[in-house]
Amino acid sequence: MMATPARGERLFPRRRSPADRRPLGRGGGWSPAIDGYVLLLHGGGQTRHSWSGTARALAERGWTAVALDARGHGDSEWARDGDYSMDALIADLAAVGAQAGDRPVLVGASMGGMTALVGQGERGDLARALVLVDIVPKIEPEGVKRIMEFMTARPDGFGSLEEAADAVRAYNPHRARSVSPEGLRKNVRLGTDDRWHWHWDPAFLVAGDEPTRAASEDRARQAAARVQVPTLLVRGGQSDVVSEEGAAELLSLIPGAEYVDVPATDHMVAGDDNDIFTKRMTDFLDRLPAAP
Repeated sequence: MMATPARGERLFPRRRSPADRRPLGRGGGWSPAIDGYVLLLHGGGQTRHSWSGTARALAERGWTAVALDARGHGDSEWARDGDYSMDALIADLAAVGAQAGDRPVLVGASMGGMTALVGQGERGDLARALVLVDIVPKIEPEGVKRIMEFMTARPDGFGSLEEAADAVRAYNPHRARSVSPEGLRKNVRLGTDDRWHWHWDPAFLVAGDEPTRAASEDRARQAAARVQVPTLLVRGGQSDVVSEEGAAELLSLIPGAEYVDVPATDHMVAGDDNDIFTKRMTDFLDRLPAAP
């Protein structure tokens, strides 16, 4: 299924339903979920495939999981006008949610989490609940700098998948799980120059940094203060993007919000330890009130 927001670019979602245990695919059908559905929003520079393990675990617990390629990423179209702003991402999120009907639980990492936070805070009608993965209004400049250095480091691409894997290993040297060159194939594209490039539009880098898309800290803080749905913050225990102080501020802005710290993980929490991340997330989902 393709989702087409008002701006016209086609977005590519992938669904996994509890009644359909087959591998995820382009033609995945819709089956009624037991508990509702979860919309999974990846970080900037990633694709929907970063949520494969999480989507599978959600389906096994009775949820329908929808992992979406953000505009300009993966199989979704590149923005014709180069608009990768927070407003554009929120408009896309609202359009996808409207097509699905019931409000989803929004699970967002980094940029995806900021989109969910600001969108829900400003609109109030996008989410049944929020799971924010290593993102808060007050992010740490050094961590953001490291992300942007990684994303801009190889504009000429890579000569092989192994070179791309080496770059990921250098960015996440602490990750226990090895980086498979073949596993990166879904996150890169082979260019006309016969080199491998990350699977996102280079114009994405024009509009601000990866997590915020130029949404100011004040805007994110004001949005958080208006969030009235159950919220879970998952922080990487070794994150250089979200500090303990930043996490504490978010909890003060959203009364009743829950917080878990996942040891031995960095900003890429779900990728560093998907099993622990999924356990913490599903514990939260299991306690949500029944969908209206």
